[in-house]
Amino acid sequence: MMAILDIDLIRTFHAVARIGKFSAAAQVLHKSPAAVSVHIQRLEGVAGGRLLNRDNQSVSLTTLGKRLLASTTELLNTHDRVLADLQGTRLAGRITLGVPDEYADHVIRDILPTFATAWPNVVLELKTAPSYALRDLVQRAKLQAALITQPKDSTSAETQVLVSTRPVWVGPAHVALVAMDPLPLAVHAAQCPYRQAMLESLRQSGRRTRIVLESPSNQAVKACVEAGLAISLIDRARVTDAMQVLDGLPVIAEHEVVFQRSQASHNEEAVDLLAHAMQQYFRL
Repeated sequence: MMAILDIDLIRTFHAVARIGKFSAAAQVLHKSPAAVSVHIQRLEGVAGGRLLNRDNQSVSLTTLGKRLLASTTELLNTHDRVLADLQGTRLAGRITLGVPDEYADHVIRDILPTFATAWPNVVLELKTAPSYALRDLVQRAKLQAALITQPKDSTSAETQVLVSTRPVWVGPAHVALVAMDPLPLAVHAAQCPYRQAMLESLRQSGRRTRIVLESPSNQAVKACVEAGLAISLIDRARVTDAMQVLDGLPVIAEHEVVFQRSQASHNEEAVDLLAHAMQQYFRL
C-alpha cells in the first residue's frame, strides 16, 4: 500500500520544528504532549527515519528532518491556501489587532498579506503599542486581539502561545560597556515587559544605571546599542552582527509571545482564523 503524507502530521512536525519543544508545540496545537509524540512517530515511520534529536530541554532537526521541513513547507501553505479559497468568500467582518513594535514588520510583511488574500472580506485594522498596553486594550475590548510578549507561564484561557524566547543582554560589537558605572541603558517604553525585566533585575543586583534612550521604537533601541551608546535587552533571535551578547549581567527569565483575544469579541470565526495564521507563520 502506498504511504500517504497526513497533513495533520505535517502540521504537528512544523510546529515542533519551529517552537523547539514538544510541550510548547502541544499547547499551540491544542493537543496533549503524548499526542504530539505519536504524530511525530507516525511521520517518522512514513519518512523512514528519525526527524528530530530530542533531549530534556529542546529538540533539533536531523538531516532528514531538515529535508522534510524544506520539502513540505510549500505543501502545507498550498493546502491552507486552497482551503481558505474554498471558504474565504463566506467569511466577512472586521478585526482590530494589536502588535508590539518589535514584531510589527514581520506580521505586516509576512503574515497579514497572506491572510488578507485568503479572506478578502475580513477587514483588518492594526495598532502598535507596548505589550502590556495592548493587553489592557484587549481586556477592555478596545481591541479584538493582540500579540503580546510576557513572562512564561502567564497564559490564560484567552491566550495561545506562539513561541518561547529567552531575552539576552546586548551591547555594541566592539565597545565594552558592561563594566561602566553607571551602566548606560537603552530602554523600551513603559508597559513593555523587557523594560520591567531590565530595570528590576539590575536594581536587585545593585548595579547603578543611567538611561541613555527611552523609546517605544524597537529600531531606535537597536540603533542606540549598535552605535555604542548603551546596552539593552532583546530577543536572542534579533541580535545583529553589530551587537554582542553580554555575560555578567542578571539572567532574565524565559518569555513567550502569545496571541490574546478579547472575551467580548463578536467575530469569533475570523479571529480563530487569524490566530491560526499567527500560529502557523509567526517567527521571532
